[in-house]
Amino acid sequence: MSSRIITAIGYPALRHILNSAGISRFPEAQYDMVRPGIGLYGIGANDEEQQKMSNVSSLRTIIIQLKNIKKGETIGYNRKGKAGEDCMIAVIPIGYADGLNRRLGNGIGKVYINGKAAPIIGNVCMDLIMADVSGMQLKEGDEVVIFDDEHPITELAIATGTIPYEVMTGISRRVKRIYFHE
Repeated sequence: MSSRIITAIGYPALRHILNSAGISRFPEAQYDMVRPGIGLYGIGANDEEQQKMSNVSSLRTIIIQLKNIKKGETIGYNRKGKAGEDCMIAVIPIGYADGLNRRLGNGIGKVYINGKAAPIIGNVCMDLIMADVSGMQLKEGDEVVIFDDEHPITELAIATGTIPYEVMTGISRRVKRIYFHE
């Protein structure tokens, strides 16, 4: 069809139909250009392709407060989080206004601190989340990983029932970006 269009208009046109997923799956259809989108961020279309990719982004923040919570106390908006036992909660400055999906609240999502998973307790707030860090040796200012090389963005996508692209494009402008290049 593109050949017929080029003949009809009388000059060559650049042809492209492939996105990131199509580049490796349909090499015969690469034509003049391809459109690598999410593949540029190291996210593959399937497990086989993912193993050949390298992650290029991470989302990190810090602990701004540690708080001891007594059994039965509630945590977060609408008192959705409830301590089943005495615990330690980390208050973390990231929320749905930053692009962290609200569906990650109430134990569905987790963050990573010093390599250990900490479940998000209560609802994801506009500017904050709370995570159960009981038993961890932490201090305010410690780094919190939302996603990185060891904890891929695909985990967040699966937990929220979406795709990695939606997670990435949902990160708001108010999140500070730091770029590195070699």
